[in-house]
Amino acid sequence: MTHQVGPPQVHTRWNNRLPPALEIESGDTVEFTCLDSSGGQVTPSSSLDDYIRIDRSRIHTITGPVYVRGACPGDVLEVRIRRVDHHGWGWTSIVPGLGSIPERFDSPSFFLWHLDGDVSRSMPGVTLPLAPFLGIMGVAPAEEGEWRTRPPGSFGGNLDVRQLVPGATLYLPVYNEGALFSAGDGHAAQGDGEICINGIEAPMTAEIQLTVRRDFRIDQPLAELPPQDQRGPDLGSWAFIQSAENPMDAVRGVVHRAVDFLVARRGLTAEQAYLLCSVALDLRISQCVNVPQITITGMLGKALFR
Repeated sequence: MTHQVGPPQVHTRWNNRLPPALEIESGDTVEFTCLDSSGGQVTPSSSLDDYIRIDRSRIHTITGPVYVRGACPGDVLEVRIRRVDHHGWGWTSIVPGLGSIPERFDSPSFFLWHLDGDVSRSMPGVTLPLAPFLGIMGVAPAEEGEWRTRPPGSFGGNLDVRQLVPGATLYLPVYNEGALFSAGDGHAAQGDGEICINGIEAPMTAEIQLTVRRDFRIDQPLAELPPQDQRGPDLGSWAFIQSAENPMDAVRGVVHRAVDFLVARRGLTAEQAYLLCSVALDLRISQCVNVPQITITGMLGKALFR
């Protein structure tokens, strides 16, 4: 069964006490209508002056939460991404004090993109391929209270993993009854790292299937990715996603989980698994700007096991 959810059913804080915007059965599909990350304050006619005046407390407005009947703490929520469509426009900005090299840019900047199918030619001399995805997909955290949606965590959230395109499946640990899943922060294109602070921030319509899983357990986000440009035959990949304030803590968490996965799922010894990770696990900085957390994704090609 397919449901719809969208504005005005939005929020800007994680809070496990939020009333559900929608209740569904496990295995149902939801069409999420998502505002751009400004919460609809930016429009295709906005200027730099307009952008400077937006209410930044509304940044990362997301749609939801969706209550999945039967989901309980300790379960896993399978998030199968069926479709993500942009609405024909988007924006990117420079905000003084933010981004990966804030010391170099001390003035704000704002750029509007026209999105033409699967490319944008808005920047002179550039044909930019588009690959729409949702930067934020997450369940309500275990902790009580309100939490900004910028930092990601074990519950998912603002992961900005650009490989989570249609055909990918994200797995999230469930901390609350019903899981309370929300999504938004659509990006029409983004490089690994999202280094200036934005991708192409764009309103999106996304079709997502939500299923409760009890056949395995996780304590951090895990994903199955569709075929990408990788070494050798491309059958997709497993992705281990982890966020931490210290990037090396996130790296170590990813590697520990990849080793454990290879031992449990593929029957390797821990030593074999560690060696294999060194020659085949691709570490990527998915985002380095959602302070205080850095998100690292380790990608392990399924073709290794064909």
